[in-house]
Amino acid sequence: MKKFAITLVLFVGVFALVGAQFGSTSGSMQKLLNAQYAINNFYVDTVNEDKLIEEAIKGMLESLDPHSTYTDAKETKELEEPLQGEFSGIGIQFNMKQDTLYVIQTIVGGPSEKVGIMAGDRIVTVNDTTIAGVKMKNSDIMKRLRGKKGTKVTVQVKRGNNPELITFRITRDKIPLYSVDATYMIDDKTGYIQISRFGAKTHEEMVEAIKKLEKQGMKQLIIDLGDNGGGYLNAAIDMCNEFLQRRQLIVYTQGNNSPRQEGNADGYGDYKDLKLVVLVDQFSASASEIFAGAMQDWDRAVIVGRRTYGKGLVQRPFRFDDGSMIRLTVARYYTPSGRCIQKPYTKGDKKQYEEDLLDRSKEGEYYHLDSIQFNDSLSYKTLKNGRTIYGGGGIMPDVFVPLDTTENSKYYRDMMAKGIMNQFAVDYVDKHRAEIKSAYKDVHDFDKRFSLTDADIKAFIAMGEKDSVKFNETDYATSENLFKAVLKGLIARDVYADPGAYTIIINHRNKDVQEALRVINDDKLFNSLLKDGNPEYDRLAREHKEKKTKK
Repeated sequence: MKKFAITLVLFVGVFALVGAQFGSTSGSMQKLLNAQYAINNFYVDTVNEDKLIEEAIKGMLESLDPHSTYTDAKETKELEEPLQGEFSGIGIQFNMKQDTLYVIQTIVGGPSEKVGIMAGDRIVTVNDTTIAGVKMKNSDIMKRLRGKKGTKVTVQVKRGNNPELITFRITRDKIPLYSVDATYMIDDKTGYIQISRFGAKTHEEMVEAIKKLEKQGMKQLIIDLGDNGGGYLNAAIDMCNEFLQRRQLIVYTQGNNSPRQEGNADGYGDYKDLKLVVLVDQFSASASEIFAGAMQDWDRAVIVGRRTYGKGLVQRPFRFDDGSMIRLTVARYYTPSGRCIQKPYTKGDKKQYEEDLLDRSKEGEYYHLDSIQFNDSLSYKTLKNGRTIYGGGGIMPDVFVPLDTTENSKYYRDMMAKGIMNQFAVDYVDKHRAEIKSAYKDVHDFDKRFSLTDADIKAFIAMGEKDSVKFNETDYATSENLFKAVLKGLIARDVYADPGAYTIIINHRNKDVQEALRVINDDKLFNSLLKDGNPEYDRLAREHKEKKTKK
């Protein structure tokens, strides 16, 4: 399909652009240069000129909007890597167990698997540097394991109870990063796909996942974009294209110095008639909102969950010769119906912007539908059925699901914050991996039949006590079922070396997912929502209007 005109991977030489704009250095630019000259030549102490320039750039950007940013070369690389779809390394997934790197799984066909490293191995040294028992940060460990493709790294591994370390010489290679975290049949006709980010290969992964589900009898689909903070715009465009008709508008951008640019479906999508529900929450942002907004505006899917983040500013990257980069806001994203995705903000007040989610929580927006203001002046019409939808920042779902906090407790938060949950799961799998794999044929069988014993729970509580998390009987009773579900999910993820295993188990308790399943399986409700909208929203909009009239 024709690619969207503004792409997040376009880089230009910003200094050449600035020079062309200003010509001779006069006015404001001269003032800036004079300030730099004065500091360099007359300041009382020695200054780091590069650092000074970086701070000046940051200061300028901070006065503009919340998403225009400067990153140095190192930060730029770290920012881009998760979206590229791959990196170079040794190909393992790991947890830290008592300051020791514990291999959860090796990537199939990856460098570590090729030399014989196995799940359960503990990496003690990397290139003669001891990483076990020294409280090294995960980021520092990853730096030692990652490197350019073709370079070699020597690791020493402890396996089982064998006191002798095994030495492996590993040749680093390209390692894939996946954005589809879970794909499975949630019932006999409904497929479920969880997408964690919009990366270079997300569209390809999604199509592959749908085809897999079709072979298992899928007739309808739930796409879960909860906690998905976005990523590449073109990934969202390509995904939308699978579900929309030819020439249907997907998104457009517009700014004072950026003429309107449109992204439209090319009509070659394979799933234009597939029954669809899209899950979103308050952390779904950017590309997630573009996808959800297009599906909603064309009455193509029912959106379920909570109002999305509201990140609708277009950043254009300007890369410098040293690898650093400015990501400058040049336009805003709009859904096909004309809704601006970006939530309101005050220029220069980044603190208030960053606390918006907390403010929404305090105001009750996550918990009670009546706490949400449906302003009739921000109402729009969908483009096929003409039902009412609401703007004002973010995407308001067609079906609101309150955030469930009934099983939360301080004891649960403390056990999670101290890492006791993960630590127990790692220990448990270390002792029972072979036994579990022998007893349960796959994760679905494990899901149906496995449960932790009373002795296991006592050991879990004791592990917390040992790490200064005092047992609270009342809090444990509140969170007991949640504890057991999360621990079971973490164990399954490690045993079956699949992040989707955790999702399969925890989704039984995920009220957003269960509501999406209810909606998609109720044809009358599903069709009514697409045709007429949510009557509760209309009621709240009328009440809001009446209150304004009385004032």
